[in-house]
Amino acid sequence: MDNRDVLAIGTSAGGVEALLHLAKHFEPGLPASVFVTINSSPDFRSSLDELLTRAGPLPARFASDGERYSKGQIYIAPANRHLLIERDRIVLGNGPRENNARPAIDPMMRSIALCCGPRAIGVVLTGTMGDGASGLWTLDCCGGITVVQDPKDAAFAEMPTNALKKVQPDHLLGLAEMPKLFANLARQSAGETSPVPDNIPFEVDIARGESSTADRMEKMERAEKTRKMGRMDRMGMMDQLGRRSVFACPDCNGVMWEIGEGNLVRYRCHIGHAYTAEVMSLALDENLRRALATALRTLEDRVALALRLQRQAEHQQRPLTAASWETRAAEFEKELMTIRQAMRRIDQITVRQPTDVEQME
Repeated sequence: MDNRDVLAIGTSAGGVEALLHLAKHFEPGLPASVFVTINSSPDFRSSLDELLTRAGPLPARFASDGERYSKGQIYIAPANRHLLIERDRIVLGNGPRENNARPAIDPMMRSIALCCGPRAIGVVLTGTMGDGASGLWTLDCCGGITVVQDPKDAAFAEMPTNALKKVQPDHLLGLAEMPKLFANLARQSAGETSPVPDNIPFEVDIARGESSTADRMEKMERAEKTRKMGRMDRMGMMDQLGRRSVFACPDCNGVMWEIGEGNLVRYRCHIGHAYTAEVMSLALDENLRRALATALRTLEDRVALALRLQRQAEHQQRPLTAASWETRAAEFEKELMTIRQAMRRIDQITVRQPTDVEQME
């Protein structure tokens, strides 16, 4: 009988400190493989592997594509690659970003739910926004154990809070209690196998992108199937995931599908970009801000040109033409003021933090 020997941890803001605490207190020889995805910028070299190795008894390293994973080892998602598990190997996916991040927590959780199901322990720690909630929900559906850091204990409560909206975790606790819990769970027999939701293999395949470590024949078969499938069949597969929404993808402007999971929804386009509703809102705000900035620059150019033409008409002693351009410049200035006010309102809405009551709804 297998034990619960796969531990998947997702975090973002405040996550380095949380991971260091866990690494320091992990049991030596923990009989589980530990997989970590932390939302981070690909523009800076990370030394998280060295920090975690020095902090505690388990060696840590950035995962390599195709390597076999083993117990008592911490594997960290490298920059700009999704950390996925396929049977007894690690796969580094280069599929589209999810929640505007790669690596993202949800793809890691989904792949572990698909391959390991009841052997898995999924953990969501401190962070902002909602990455990890969907993946934890999937892992719960597949018989895994779910753990969420108590928002009161988290440096940033938003990510644990969003996970609690989606999943009733098996364990809700602070960081200090987690290492002992993980040691106990890793020695428990795995639960019964549960059916994998129909959409999960397709979504894991999206996250894999072109980086599969399956054998050559499997790659060729999948490539041939993709060529035969065609765009319309892919749309049909997306229709099985959810229903088409009225929104355009903030990344590629493609059609987005609304996917229901429990009492929450998320969105995915046919290219594969995926968003929770909260991150989708922020992405649309950013697109609107960019559009308004473009309109602002265009109107500023129109004002400058109108004033130039006014001065030119005055120099040529054409008073009616000069007056006409002066009027148009004044109208453009009013439109400029309207757009500037709209941009200020958007910024105020974006920075507003939800109240405690809203977070617990």
